[in-house]
Amino acid sequence: MVTLYALDGCPYCEKVHDALDDNEIDYETIWTDPLHSDRNEVKRVSGQRGVPVIVDETRGVTMAESENILTFIERSLA
Repeated sequence: MVTLYALDGCPYCEKVHDALDDNEIDYETIWTDPLHSDRNEVKRVSGQRGVPVIVDETRGVTMAESENILTFIERSLA
């Protein structure tokens, strides 16, 4: 199961969404709070409050930073 933590309107999150969709990867999106200080669930899973964050339970991967996530999608999920 792949979970994406994202913020509506975030261009970096949109890039990750597009990559997941383009590669036909099943995933769930959890929409985060716009207030950085209220992203407690993101902090709990990733240790920081920035988005996007992807969690791949099957591979045991939790990752932030859109460029890293895009590389992971290309190399591991596509």
